[in-house]
Amino acid sequence: MQPIPADVTLPRRRLALPAFEPKPLSRRPASRARRMAQLLVGLLLYGIAIATMMQATIGIEPWDVLSQGITRHTGIPFGIVTNLIGGVVLLLWIPLRQRPGIGTVLNVLLIGPSAQLGLWLIPQPESLAVRIPLFAAGIVLIAAASGLYIGAQHGPGPRDGLMTGLHARTGLPIWLVRTGIEAAVLVLGWLLGGNVGWGTLAVALCIGPLVHLAIPLFALTPALPAPSRQMIESDAAARGRAPAPEPWVFGPRR
Repeated sequence: MQPIPADVTLPRRRLALPAFEPKPLSRRPASRARRMAQLLVGLLLYGIAIATMMQATIGIEPWDVLSQGITRHTGIPFGIVTNLIGGVVLLLWIPLRQRPGIGTVLNVLLIGPSAQLGLWLIPQPESLAVRIPLFAAGIVLIAAASGLYIGAQHGPGPRDGLMTGLHARTGLPIWLVRTGIEAAVLVLGWLLGGNVGWGTLAVALCIGPLVHLAIPLFALTPALPAPSRQMIESDAAARGRAPAPEPWVFGPRR
């Protein structure tokens, strides 16, 4: 093997690391019944997750901090303030061109009762060694539940719709949009006098990346009627190319 001359420069290659993107559990079109079942399971688990975090008594969600702060200044009950904030957030959907669906309505109707069920089922531990893992489990569960009910493609809730709408309009990653929203809401609630614990900060920082992973993992593709799918395939065959895959509904619009 001959030595390489000193005046010869070898081309340099950059090591490109593949970006991690969670793969959907199934790429096959899902029936309406399958999507509805996933929606209901996701909303049930979302309420259970809220109850889990509340029973841990380490901190509350940033949106609850905002509701608490408004209640302190206005005297309006906490539950009514929460619903009013949801209505204001729905108005923000208009410039984002978000459309409510059956999932939006069921989000309002079912999460409250499922949270009450969770409060009845889950005891409130006294030991901090139990409360910390319980709170962490609640954060993970709320992210998984968000992925389940949003991925069912029946429409997100008011706050999650704001997240997906900003993601679609700006092209920013889900984790960045969600973290930004949670941080802004947390600061506003704290300025209004809401209680902020270290658990609240953990939710604001962790929920965005976790939801970013969960949504594509549980995303389902609505099943097209047979004639519609056949028309797509025949048109693609006439053009001499394979039919395009179904786009993810919350992807950035080009």
